[in-house]
Amino acid sequence: MKSNLLSRIVAEFLGTAFLVAAVVGSGIMAERLASGNAGGICGTIAAHAMFGLPLVSLSRHIRGGPAHFLSEFIATFGLLSVIWGCSRSRSSTVPFAVGSYITAAYRFTASTSFANPAVTIARCLSDTFAGIRPIDVPLFVVAQVAGGITATILFRWLVPSLPSGAKDDVVPHGAKS
Repeated sequence: MKSNLLSRIVAEFLGTAFLVAAVVGSGIMAERLASGNAGGICGTIAAHAMFGLPLVSLSRHIRGGPAHFLSEFIATFGLLSVIWGCSRSRSSTVPFAVGSYITAAYRFTASTSFANPAVTIARCLSDTFAGIRPIDVPLFVVAQVAGGITATILFRWLVPSLPSGAKDDVVPHGAKS
């Protein structure tokens, strides 16, 4: 059981690192192409290093107000809905579904879909298009918690047979113990 927990922690760390590196890196690349028009922290640092930027730079990118709160609520609600929906029928598809959803939500939400407190904290360390001012982080985290709780309550109501807690096979991170 102990090694199973460790493998899950490492998988979550690496997944978050690569997710944030992709988000921050794509933001940096988009800015450069447009000529100016947790594990997540490691992802931010990696993205900055790939583009020759200072490894950490606190963001000044404003992301606040009702539109961003709603965007983060929807982004997180959708993310948890994807996880609950996939874990019910085909748990092996969860990592791919999550990656696909985050890619889409990055484009369809005004907030660019942080959808995770670790990602939000990591992105406040990047003064790029992908960043968020540290002062805006608490609003995002509240929206994320609210979106996550709402999705969980909805799925518990829609599918009452869902397990009350995560099972070892919900998200495959390695061999079962």
